Amino acid sequence: MLELFHDYGAYWMCFLILTIGLYGMLVKKNYIKKVIGMTIFQAAIILFFIIAGYKEFATVPVRDPGLSTENVDAYINPLPHALMLTAIVVGVATVGVALSLLIRVYARYGTLDEDALEDKMQ
Repeated sequence: MLELFHDYGAYWMCFLILTIGLYGMLVKKNYIKKVIGMTIFQAAIILFFIIAGYKEFATVPVRDPGLSTENVDAYINPLPHALMLTAIVVGVATVGVALSLLIRVYARYGTLDEDALEDKMQ
């Protein structure tokens, strides 16, 4: 049982971070806290893909005369890392747009609480 946590410890931490982000998005009533939860959730997903793309004792896919081209296990696939770099940029843009919208909502209604905002909008 202890080996399960040792071998997959990074995945368990990723799951814990994902759960914290999901809790923040679903349970919290303040929209700023929901955006923070969304950011934590995005970071956990990015971390999951980085962990999944990792190979122990592998190197970057730059042609090395010391490594043969038949030994593909000696190289790391760069695609998950490149896609996660794109996901980071999209995540930053999403958070920026969300925060700018929340600034406008607060300026108009004077609150960012979900229940109070629903009452003021009706």
